[in-house]
Amino acid sequence: VQLQASGGGLVQAGGSLRLSCAASGRTFSSSVMGWFRQAPGKEREFLAAVSGPGGNTYYADSVKGRFTISRDNAKNTVYLQMNSLKSEDTAVYYCAGGTNWALIRLASGYNYWGQGTLVTVSS
Repeated sequence: VQLQASGGGLVQAGGSLRLSCAASGRTFSSSVMGWFRQAPGKEREFLAAVSGPGGNTYYADSVKGRFTISRDNAKNTVYLQMNSLKSEDTAVYYCAGGTNWALIRLASGYNYWGQGTLVTVSS
């Protein structure tokens, strides 16, 4: 499976962005999909995950209530809607796919990654 993330850009604090991650491959609909981010000098941080059928979602406390993960299996795409953005949300955002729901918060729990898309939030 190959992933292509898009939708990043420059936004003012308080604004919104929607990231997309398009997947190729026939296993997308059964894959757990997650979003991570990495700011300069920091470790990669888990943000959110959604189960294969899309019935289950899980969020890091840092984004709960502001970010929403969703997927459209007909389009082989997973989304991250980001609202009320803050300057500390500035980072490169990555989508990832895996198979084990128990490992969703770990980068090592994912088998394939997109290339990342940069989000810059100006204050």
